[in-house]
Amino acid sequence: MTTGTDPATTAVAVVEMARKGRFAEIAGLFAPPLRAAVSAEMLRVAWALETGKHGAVTAVGEPVSEPAEAGRVRLSVPVSCEHGGLTVVMSVDDAGGLNGLRFAPATPASWTPPPYAAPERFEERAVTLGSAPLAVSGALSLPRGQGPWPGVVLLGGGGPFDRDGTGGPNKPLKDLAWGLASRGVAVLRFDKVTYTHPGQVANAPDFTMADEYVPHAVAAVRMLQREPTVDPARVFVLGHSMGGKAAPRVAAAEPSVAGLVLLAADAQPMHEAAVRVTRHLASLNPGPAADAAVEAMTRQAAVVAGPELSPSTPAETLPLGLSAAYWLDLRDYDPVSTAAALDKPMLVLQGGRDYQVTVADDLLRWRAGLGHRPDVTMRVYDADNHLFFPGSGPSTPAEYEPPQHVDPGVVADIAEWLTPPA
Repeated sequence: MTTGTDPATTAVAVVEMARKGRFAEIAGLFAPPLRAAVSAEMLRVAWALETGKHGAVTAVGEPVSEPAEAGRVRLSVPVSCEHGGLTVVMSVDDAGGLNGLRFAPATPASWTPPPYAAPERFEERAVTLGSAPLAVSGALSLPRGQGPWPGVVLLGGGGPFDRDGTGGPNKPLKDLAWGLASRGVAVLRFDKVTYTHPGQVANAPDFTMADEYVPHAVAAVRMLQREPTVDPARVFVLGHSMGGKAAPRVAAAEPSVAGLVLLAADAQPMHEAAVRVTRHLASLNPGPAADAAVEAMTRQAAVVAGPELSPSTPAETLPLGLSAAYWLDLRDYDPVSTAAALDKPMLVLQGGRDYQVTVADDLLRWRAGLGHRPDVTMRVYDADNHLFFPGSGPSTPAEYEPPQHVDPGVVADIAEWLTPPA
């Protein structure tokens, strides 16, 4: 289908294609950055979950546009359903290609500081990490006073996240940064290279998880160590989700890292986890579309696990649209054994209600490799989900939509571990 190059026309056409189940046609409009992160099957499952929550689409409203980066327009299309509604947000380029696509609440709220943040206790300034052409922006939250303060570098999860880990109205990495800075910890967080430079990354066939995390994380550690009020011997790395998987790799590359904080760090091989999570999401809204998504993900994961995977394997045959080089690198990397080889203290935290990274599939692996060490502390927060938002009952994607904050107990425990009493 040709939508033309008018961004508003493209935006409405995309929603109508989703409404009619034509997800392969939507995927055909993806520009390389989005193609690298989202497949037609993933889109099918996400749409099925949205319509499962809100009911069938009853009307599609007029798109609202605003300028984004050069050559792109950001559009929000309001969608009315039988039991509520949602907003389809997309970034459309001059050629009618989709550079971003997500589903948001019908009336998105704005982020507000968590109750445990005390902005008067710290100052925040912008920083730049890395060098051209892949430099990224970030923020340093520095406690007021002489210090010397411990420091921590935050690493976000898999995907093109900004420095705050923004998802809808929520910013869990900003929660952590402001909460820890209020408690006497210097925190540096930064936009991922996949967020700032999606086109360059997507077009690099040899791009790996190490490229995604290590160079900028090492630069961030060294930047914190140069701060006059930061103790250079107490700069830690805190990784969430895939950032937790990558954190041992960062510490192996930069021996001066004082220790690691791993939040919902996945240890199960990612292609296996992708199948497990797809099955879980499909179970929330069963039907032919969900079955097709599970079948496709299972087939793609088998390619990753098989002996024929090579650098020339097409990305479209692999999970999540990631390149063969990315999967080969992941397949050869064991975060638990890498962490076990480090002579560094670690704090491993897990949400008991997390369906993306679980106690049974991931934390047990960390326990098997590190549980015997006296310098490793592990804790499970029974009420928390993948983002360490407290709740009750089975966790679902809809749970992330309302404004909320990282569990204050998690923030307090991390701060206490980073700043033990003298």
